[in-house]
Amino acid sequence: MNLIYKGKTKDVYELDSGKVLLKFKDDVTGNDGVFDPGANTVGLSIEGMGNLGLKLTKFFFEKINDKGIPTHYVDSDLNEQTMTVLKAQPFGKGVEVICRYKAVGSFIRRYGLYASEGKELDAYVEVTLKDDERDDPLITDQALEMLNIMTKKEYKKLTELTREISGIIKEELSKKNLELYDIKLEFGRVGKDNHIALIDEISAGNMRVYKDNKYVEPFELGKIILN
Repeated sequence: MNLIYKGKTKDVYELDSGKVLLKFKDDVTGNDGVFDPGANTVGLSIEGMGNLGLKLTKFFFEKINDKGIPTHYVDSDLNEQTMTVLKAQPFGKGVEVICRYKAVGSFIRRYGLYASEGKELDAYVEVTLKDDERDDPLITDQALEMLNIMTKKEYKKLTELTREISGIIKEELSKKNLELYDIKLEFGRVGKDNHIALIDEISAGNMRVYKDNKYVEPFELGKIILN
């Protein structure tokens, strides 16, 4: 297999079959040793986080697949800490999609004049460009179409899928008395028909979750969900 990309939290390899292998790491994003799912740098390393992230990703992807929602997930090997997926074409050089149920993090940094921490949000979806140099800027559907990154029709579908997937995850978390504040997802074009599918991972490092109004650290969150 050939190494395609060394990422912050995963390394990506192309298999002879044409599928792709993701190797999970123990690194999580953040700043100055503090976890932040919206950060574009590795902030810290937590032993066992890679394996836990894979277990969570497998757990959620299988539930989403069962609902008939398109994803790139094929299977996983927990011992090797790897996941096999279908090859996907990113939108441009990659976009990230955040679904927000409560105001926290970068939402407050941008809109703190109008929103206080913890303000209820109605599954607000925002799209950012994957661009570390420019701090992952927000982008609108108009700009995405003008820059030939995605069409407005694709943007609408992506938004619908984001709300649907996030709702499934929110419901699963609520079974453990956990409250999802926000989650970061990634999508790409998959297959000969270039349909939009959920890609990347769904791990504790990609979401902010609270219990009894207290933030739950990623490693602890993973253990609670899988227990």
